[in-house]
Amino acid sequence: MIIPILSGKGGTGKTTIATNLAVSVGKNVQLLDCDVEEPNAHLFLKPAIKDRQSVFIQIPRIDKTKCSCCGKCQEVCAYNAVAVIKEDVLIFPELCHSCGACSYFCPQKAIDEVDKEVGIVEFGVRDNLQFVHGTMNVGEAISIPVIKSVKRYMNSTRTIIIDAPPGTSCPVIESVRGGDYCIIVTEPTPFGLNDFRLVVELLRKLGLPFGVIINRSDLGDEQTEKFCMEESIPILMRIPFRREIALAYSQGKLIVEEMPEWRQEFQGLFKRVLERQLK
Repeated sequence: MIIPILSGKGGTGKTTIATNLAVSVGKNVQLLDCDVEEPNAHLFLKPAIKDRQSVFIQIPRIDKTKCSCCGKCQEVCAYNAVAVIKEDVLIFPELCHSCGACSYFCPQKAIDEVDKEVGIVEFGVRDNLQFVHGTMNVGEAISIPVIKSVKRYMNSTRTIIIDAPPGTSCPVIESVRGGDYCIIVTEPTPFGLNDFRLVVELLRKLGLPFGVIINRSDLGDEQTEKFCMEESIPILMRIPFRREIALAYSQGKLIVEEMPEWRQEFQGLFKRVLERQLK
């Protein structure tokens, strides 16, 4: 079973839910941190990193002995990563999406492709929990190749929990693709509700089932719960605002280890997800 955990905005507690749920489920679990621009699940799980692999994309390289500067490469590039200026061709690797159109359509066959490292994927373990996360190299603009590399190592024999990036953009869509049941983490504030609505719309367009966790549930207003009732969105869990929970988070500690009574709450969350997914 694949359970992506996402939120419309950062700071709602998405990683807190992902890490505590992964530890509470017990054996046969794999956690993938796909928030590759700023991965932080490892700060809470503290896995022993066993291996590391680079992530590469292919970018064009111009053979100037063959190039006639006809401009076809610039014409077919949808991302403005190629520019023909007088008698020269400029490549902007940060804009390249590795689609291969420029090399395919080049009439002089003057373009080949070379590897460019854009990030790394690391593999680790914590007791029986498998852990995979990716990190983009500084200055890179496109995270999807790193996310795809992380997901390439999904272990289908385990329950897979995916910590997705915040928001509703392309990296989020790539992270939740193939999920069985999504968990949205939100908070009962006007900003939280606005972004929650966007995530709901996204998942409905993707045809993915979902439920919501309301974090810091005793703050803010009742509009989030009202929206869930009107839209028939199941509320899977409510987590109140408590100093001890915030303190554990600030120290990089798991709630279920600092407050063992919460382990049963997260186990109950997993059971509710299973029940919803089987319907």
